[in-house]
Amino acid sequence: MSKHPQQQPEQFERVRFPRDREVLGIVEQLLGYAKMRVRCLDGKKRICRVPGRLTKTLWVRENDVVLVKPWEVQSEDRGDIIYKYRKTQVNVLRSNGFLKELENEL
Repeated sequence: MSKHPQQQPEQFERVRFPRDREVLGIVEQLLGYAKMRVRCLDGKKRICRVPGRLTKTLWVRENDVVLVKPWEVQSEDRGDIIYKYRKTQVNVLRSNGFLKELENEL
């Protein structure tokens, strides 16, 4: 057995694209207790939270690309983070033209 495990080639994963009212965004700042400030592609900065059903499974850090679903009531200011994209998925989004407004920040 070698000391270094062999690296497996990256598997192609399906990429979830925004539907209906969902918006792509970048996490700017962690605020604590599963809340963070996200700069969204529609030009707004929202305070978003990770819903309770996803708190144990969805770990988000600064500069991650996420999918945000704005709230019904305070849609300009608040939202829920429902998905976090991996690096390979971000590359697919970039190649499909979804991240043109955020190219210089990534």
